[in-house]
Amino acid sequence: QILLDIVVNDAALDPIKEGFDCALQIFPPRSEELIARRLFPVRRVFCATPSYLDKHGTPKAPRDLLRHKLCWYSGYPTRDRVVFYGVEGAVSLDLKPTLLSNSVHLLREAALEDGGIVCLPTLVAADAVLDGRLNLVLPDRQLSAFWLSGFYPAQMRRTLKLKLFLELLTTNFSGVPPWDAALISAGLLPERVID
Repeated sequence: QILLDIVVNDAALDPIKEGFDCALQIFPPRSEELIARRLFPVRRVFCATPSYLDKHGTPKAPRDLLRHKLCWYSGYPTRDRVVFYGVEGAVSLDLKPTLLSNSVHLLREAALEDGGIVCLPTLVAADAVLDGRLNLVLPDRQLSAFWLSGFYPAQMRRTLKLKLFLELLTTNFSGVPPWDAALISAGLLPERVID
């Protein structure tokens, strides 16, 4: 008997001010009156179509990205700066994107149309990577993950509806989410998550 009224928005919302029981987001709202419950890591990968890479070349090192058309999510708190982690340590890079969007789904479609190299959450990229429509770029380098968390007002913590909702999410998605598990199983993603 729970009614889900889902509002999709990429902005970090404060559920108290917006009148929601819970906000699921990767970026924390600016309120200290909220409790956060971590649910699962949101990992990101760079990817492009095989035809784009055939035509423009496949980057071998992070700096090679600067010679490509890059599509980037505009809402990251680090803006256009990205840190790659690999065996040689951390490499920080200021990207020069040619396309910015607050929609990872639009970025995915741009990649699928040979629009360039795109950084996508594995949640959005996994199917296309697994079926070969997108290839991973710099697969031996990882980016730090964000965490999807449920944010809710402290006074809501004991409500049955919220408790059941968060338990359902935790049961189904805690640990390694299914899209990451498929990429790990295919040898395309390391098990270790970098926070």
